[in-house]
Amino acid sequence: MNALTALASAAFGSTVYLTTLSTVRWLNQLAPHAKVTGLMVTGMVLCAVIGTIAVASQSAALGFILGAGLTPPVHRWILQRRRHAADS
Repeated sequence: MNALTALASAAFGSTVYLTTLSTVRWLNQLAPHAKVTGLMVTGMVLCAVIGTIAVASQSAALGFILGAGLTPPVHRWILQRRRHAADS
């Protein structure tokens, strides 16, 4: 397994997670018809990205999953730290 490929894929997985989170938050503010269409398109894009990563190599797939899996808890932790700093 190529460590550099796994690391780069982890960073890409993290970026995909944060981009998807922002997109879904934005779509939730739209009308129901536009929201459903946007979520369907977002899902298709995510499937294409994940499929492409899975075909690339085992280290790329593992790195992508690692990055996408670690980002949500780290993102929540960062947001909580900002709230605590603002309250002080």
